[in-house]
Amino acid sequence: MVLGIILLVVALLSAVSVLRQLKLRNPLAIAFSGLSALAFGFFSIATIISEITA
Repeated sequence: MVLGIILLVVALLSAVSVLRQLKLRNPLAIAFSGLSALAFGFFSIATIISEITA
């Protein structure tokens, strides 16, 4: 459960990074931040669901 929460925090920080990079208009950073937010978000949700249903 702790891993899922840590991954969720990283996903939220990546989402904040996407918003900051949109303001700075940095397309490469937007792409990397968006991909990390999606990846960490997916794995955090999957880990939390796996822990709840197990």
